[in-house]
Amino acid sequence: MSKATIKEVAAEAEVSTATVSRVLNESGYVSPEVKERVYQAMSKLNYQPSAIARSLKQDKTFMIGIIVPDITNPYFMGISRGIEDIVGQEGFQLLFCSSDESPEKEASLLQLLHKKRVDAIVLATTGGNTEMINSLMDNGQLIVLIDRRLEQEGEAPALDLVAEDNKHGAYLLTKLLLDEGHTHIGVVNGLTRVSTGRERLEGVLDAMKERGFENNVTLYSGDFSTEGGVRAVRKFLKEPVKPTAIVSLNNQMSLGVLLELVGNGLRIPDDMAVASFGEVEAGRLLKNPRLYYVDQQPYDMGTKAGHILLQRIRKEDQQQERRIEVFRNVVKSIP
Repeated sequence: MSKATIKEVAAEAEVSTATVSRVLNESGYVSPEVKERVYQAMSKLNYQPSAIARSLKQDKTFMIGIIVPDITNPYFMGISRGIEDIVGQEGFQLLFCSSDESPEKEASLLQLLHKKRVDAIVLATTGGNTEMINSLMDNGQLIVLIDRRLEQEGEAPALDLVAEDNKHGAYLLTKLLLDEGHTHIGVVNGLTRVSTGRERLEGVLDAMKERGFENNVTLYSGDFSTEGGVRAVRKFLKEPVKPTAIVSLNNQMSLGVLLELVGNGLRIPDDMAVASFGEVEAGRLLKNPRLYYVDQQPYDMGTKAGHILLQRIRKEDQQQERRIEVFRNVVKSIP
């Protein structure tokens, strides 16, 4: 069966094509009676409005691209859900992309979404693409940063940003372990080319230096992955002086840390204390782990980003050049 056209809908409803267009686009006055005739004609003919035509007319595609390092990470899923719950109310749909912590893949995804004319891009950057982002902004592409800042901010475009106070959270996390008497700590840090990796590591080192234990830190780059957390524990357990506690600076690496410790028959916290930047749900399966974690708010961050997106798309708050929303999280524990 061929698709019904707007002319056929107009003929069925006994109105002009311009009237049907006004009903579809909710522009101009159309009486309730005429609207009802148009809707009945559309239903009878099974008419489906063209999304492409609608986007061209309104200069919108009603699509927002989301680029995150790992779409399987519950943290980024929470952010995405928060964004969707806000922008979805206005008819926007999301295109989800995973950069896999690859600057090259991120660059390709940025180009792809721009070519698809998305109304905005939400980016948790893996770094290395400041020049391209500048170029896209110059071409009118709306971009909002989530979770991660651009490197070399002095040379970066002034983009809206929703992020956490990473340095403060990591500082508090480490301080709790120090307060419990741990003086030699293994640190599983993430990629330092991105702001979250740098800032969280700085927070840990500041806490250690404050107590005079800056030389009692064993570092391992876990690349923000579960496998990285596993490898870190293997390294720590082979050290001549083993750490008595581990600070893991994202939830995925923390899962790897827990898996490897339990797999080696070690008890948490008796044999090795663990503190995580971000809750690991698997930790609740352990018996009395006293696992410290930074209580993140990804959903709230997503809703905040969603509101900023709608304001920018509607061209509101044009006098405000840049919005920076920083979430200061608290540290909790699984008893």
